Amino acid sequence: MISIQKYVRAESLEEAYRLNQSRANRVIGGMLWIKTGTGSVSTAIDLCVLGLDGIEETEEEFVIGAMTSLRQIELHQGLNAYTQGAAEAAVRDIVGVQFRNLATVGGSIWGRFGFSDVLTFFLSMETFVELYKGGILPLEQFAAMAYDRDILVRLIVKKKPGMFAYRAFRNQRTDLPVITCALSRVAGEYRAVVGARPGRAVVVRDEEGLLSGNLTEGEPSGKGGHFAAEALSMEGGHSVAGAFSVEGGHSAAGAFSIGGGHLKEAFQAFSAYAAEKVPVGSNTRGSAAYRSHLIKVLTERNLIQLGGNRDGN
Repeated sequence: MISIQKYVRAESLEEAYRLNQSRANRVIGGMLWIKTGTGSVSTAIDLCVLGLDGIEETEEEFVIGAMTSLRQIELHQGLNAYTQGAAEAAVRDIVGVQFRNLATVGGSIWGRFGFSDVLTFFLSMETFVELYKGGILPLEQFAAMAYDRDILVRLIVKKKPGMFAYRAFRNQRTDLPVITCALSRVAGEYRAVVGARPGRAVVVRDEEGLLSGNLTEGEPSGKGGHFAAEALSMEGGHSVAGAFSVEGGHSAAGAFSIGGGHLKEAFQAFSAYAAEKVPVGSNTRGSAAYRSHLIKVLTERNLIQLGGNRDGN
């Protein structure tokens, strides 16, 4: 159990930053992770009156305040249209609606936990963090940094043309994930992001050309240049929420074509490559070997969602 001696609603980021320089004090978000710990907090610093609880969308980017709830991410039409539903997929299994109404983006990102659906998802995009004193820097760089006493103000997601998919594996629906796995193709770059406890999320790029050397991306279809709302998968032959539609039994919007190799072979090669690149460990939720196997499976299913057909050829 955690005890709080004093509660302060910061009237400015400067006040919040000044208070947070004491190691006995702590910035609070939704209080959902902090309250599971033990110890004493001298001053709990609340950012709730600083206007950081919304999502602003422009032609170039999404600006997401640190106090934005996960439920707002889940329901935001613009963010879900841009990511072909991956935003909703990344947060919808985080406990329940009541929890997601309280949990904040800032708290999820600041923690930099290896099991974080939120961090894994945002790492798959061109995402930056804005720190009060540290300025703007890439999320990937921030995720590798040691903890300090700065204040996370907001996330900035650049709206570059891309395709996105997200999956996670849980032993039961409301449990912490055993593996989180996001996949994207942004500005011609393939990127797999895997979160595996006990380490932090790892970004895997196609440095060997396993995908870009074998696949040619087709043109997206659909109104407004967005992808359709269904995708093919290997899960019992059923469609799942994603980026592609089916017309006459063939994969349509934005599907990949063969270019010097077979889709199935390229997908399997990159999935195995991702599993090799991500360090994993064992705990009560699964062994290291089990996690490596899950990385292969989820990465390949994400690839199929982005651009395969039913038999993977």
